[in-house]
Parts: sequence; structure tokens; C-alpha cells
Amino acid sequence: MRSRTVRPIKNRGQDKKSRKKSSPRLGDTQPMRAVGQRESSSSLSDTKPMRPVSIRSGYESYQRAIDRRRQVIRTPKPVPEYSPRRQAAGPESVRRTGDMGHTGQRRQAARPARTPKRTGLAAVIAKSRSRAGVKEQYFDFDLLMVIVFLMCFGLVMLYSTSAYEAQADFGNDMYYFSKQALIAAFGVAGMFIVSKIDYHFYGAFAFEIYIFSIFLMALVQTPLGVTVNGARRWIGLPGNMTVQPAEITKIAVILFISYELCRLGKKAYTMEGIIRVFVLGAVASGGVLFLTDNLSTAIIVMAITCILIFVIHPKTKPFLAVIGVGVVVAAIGIAVLAVTAENSDNFRLQRIISWLNPEATMDDGSYQVMQGLYAIGSGGFFGKGLGNSTQKLGVIPEAQNDMILVVICEELGVFGAILILILFGLLLYRLMFIAKNAPDLYGSLIATGIFAHIALQVILNIAVVTGLLPTTGITLPFISYGGTAILFLMAEMGIALGISRRIRLEGE
Repeated sequence: MRSRTVRPIKNRGQDKKSRKKSSPRLGDTQPMRAVGQRESSSSLSDTKPMRPVSIRSGYESYQRAIDRRRQVIRTPKPVPEYSPRRQAAGPESVRRTGDMGHTGQRRQAARPARTPKRTGLAAVIAKSRSRAGVKEQYFDFDLLMVIVFLMCFGLVMLYSTSAYEAQADFGNDMYYFSKQALIAAFGVAGMFIVSKIDYHFYGAFAFEIYIFSIFLMALVQTPLGVTVNGARRWIGLPGNMTVQPAEITKIAVILFISYELCRLGKKAYTMEGIIRVFVLGAVASGGVLFLTDNLSTAIIVMAITCILIFVIHPKTKPFLAVIGVGVVVAAIGIAVLAVTAENSDNFRLQRIISWLNPEATMDDGSYQVMQGLYAIGSGGFFGKGLGNSTQKLGVIPEAQNDMILVVICEELGVFGAILILILFGLLLYRLMFIAKNAPDLYGSLIATGIFAHIALQVILNIAVVTGLLPTTGITLPFISYGGTAILFLMAEMGIALGISRRIRLEGE
């Protein structure tokens, strides 16, 4: 005979609510009460959980979110179709081109067939270490050498540019130099500390860094904000020090946008993913513009976002079409402004009008740019000699800031300008090398974002100095005066050097 399973009979005529309120079963723990005492609604069984328990559960959920982020930022880089690794993997791997590396554990465990070799100063140091029996680890000494040279060159030119004005204003010709040298020393120390930290740590907290940067920019509109030369862009700190939150936003956008692109995966190729990332960059850029009134930095922040989207996307033609449309719209807008906004009181519109017709506004809007062009022309090829500039003697105001390249061209000539371009070219080349050979997609995107930041600032500063763009106030990296800019530039270099430490060499 077939055995039957005995099942419990449900209480008939009771709905779910009444069954929940039914008397407790045998074995259920219930609090005891005295005879005659009514059952209170606030019995021990109904006691709400204590607050420390909820705090602990919230902390655990936040920790799980951080762990998920750490898994996201270790996404391997996509492998191109022509690489030997794809050819060895067979046709199935080739069909999966463009999936940003999401093909399972095999792809994560496999190593590329070709890995970088040591070059330059790094090769010399590696040979000396191998002879001494020291364990080999990659470190981009070429990048470090370029950074140190740029810093030293910048300090020399800063003293040459600012000595006269510092003596006239503060009675100390080394006022700007001493402050910049002290900040640069702290920046170099911070760079080495940051380079020792695994860059995945920043990715795990990229969202918090992004929110914190926006919060700092909002503080500019509070009584903590400081106005300098008519611009309210700084936060006052104890000890007569200030910090510019817009510089922090640049790093925050690089870290957070790179994380978002890794998290989206293949969705980053879709229009929905592009719009999402674009909006995140636009929020930060809008904060820089409306909270700190800094148009030039807002343009750089938005451009970094667009460059990272362009790098991650497999198609190029849509971006070229957007750039073409943008150029046409900008040209039409400038032509309209030249006709209609001549009598406007907006200082940004006045800068555009002065840029379009500099000779007519030499005494007002285009005075600084025209004096800079005179300085560049008078320098010749080899310049007047270090310290012999005449335009820095009160002719060009605040020459140590965004117009320091003018003094370099006057004192060192075209030769000095070419030397600057070579140094920045080497710096960008090393950053691109790190981006290409980074161990994962997140490291590659961070290095690309740092590359975009440096390249944009150098190009825009040179374009403003030579009159190709309206005056924006963008400084020259590592050379212009600015404490916050130097500190966070060195932090970016530390992150790049930290990524280089993770590069696997040929033969490892």
C-alpha cells in the first residue's frame, strides 16, 4: 500500500490576520505576569530593538556596499581583437569583444602575452637593485624625475617672476617663493604617501569623495567663504590659510566617474549609461560654476567627464559628430555676442568681446593679454636672460599666476617655451604609459583622467597666453603660484605612481 503523508490541518474560518493574532503554541516563550494583572501591550515580546542594533546593521550594510564597490573596481581591461591572448583563446573570445572584460574567471586569471619593459631611469635602477639582490617591483622613476624637474623649474621661475611684486607688497622678495616651496615640500611627501596606498581604496569611497567635494563647494557660500580679487572661491582655514574646493572636485570627478564607468559595464555603451555619467559630471561642473563662480574649472571638470566617456566607448564617429556640432554652435554664439553684447555689463561677455577685438580694448579688457604678447615677442629665441624681464615689474598684474608663461618666454625665449612643452610632453607620455599598462580598467581610467586634466590645463593656459582663447584664469600646472593646486596635483601624481606600482613586468 502507498503510504500517506500526514499534513497539519489549517484552522478553518480564519484569515491570515486572525491566525497571526492566535494564541501562542506550546513551547513559545512568553513573559510571566502576576495573578490578576492584565496583559500589557508593552510586554517583553513586543519590545522594539535597541538603537545600537540598528546602527550595527546599518554599518554592516554599508560595509557590504563597500565590498561590492571593491569588486567592481577590479574589473579587468578589455582585450583587443588583434592581441595574441585573444587569438589563443579562440573564436568564442573574439566574439565577446567590447564586453569590458566581463567573461568570467578565466579572463581575470589570464595574463597578457606582452607586458611592458623597463625603460630610462627605471631600467638603470632595476639593474642596480638586481645586483644587490633586492626584490624587483615596478615604479615609474621616469615620471618621478619629470615631476621633480618641473617642480624645481617652477620654483625658480616663480621667484624670478614674483620677487619685485613681493618686495613691493610685503617687503619680502621671497614671500611667494617661500610659501610655494613649503607647500611643494609637503606635496612631495604626500605624493609618496599616496603612492603607497592601493588605488582601489579610493575607488571604494569614490562616491563619498564626490559628495564631500560638493559639500566643500557649498561652504564657499557660507561665512567660511573667502573673497580674493573679487572672486569668492576659497574657504578660510586657521592660520590665515585658504583652500580652493574646486581643485578637490577635479580629483573627485576622476575617481567617481571612473568608478561609475566600471560599475555600468556594458551599459556604459548605451545612451542611458552615457547620459547617467554625463549628468554626474554635469552636477559637479555646475557646482563649480554656481557655487564657486569658476567657469574655467567647470569647463575642465566637464571635459574630463567627456574624455573618460569617449575613451571607454567603442565608437568614435558619434563623438566626432557631437564635437562638430558643438564647434558650429559655439561659432554662431560668438558671432551673435560680438554684435549684440557689446554694451553688456557681464564681465565674461566683456572678455569675449575683448578677445575678438583686442586692439580696441588695449586699455581695459585685453591689456594683460596684449602686454603678454609684447613680452613673448621681445624675448626672441633665447630670451633676455633669467631675471631680466621688464613686463613683470608691475606691467602685467599677478604675473606669477596664470601669466607666468609670458615671463618664461621673455627671459628664456622660445627655447624656454619649447623646454616647458617637452617636459609636459614627457609627463603626459608617462601617464599614458601607465594608463595603457594598468592592471585593471579602473586604474587605466584614473590614469587617463589625470592625463586629461594635465593636458587640458596646459593647452588652455597656452591658448590664453597667446590670445587664442579669451582670458579664463587657468594656471600652468606645477609652475604657477597656487598652494591648493600644487597639493592636489601632487596627490594626483601620487595616485598615478601608485598605479604604476601594480604594473606587471615582462618575465614576472
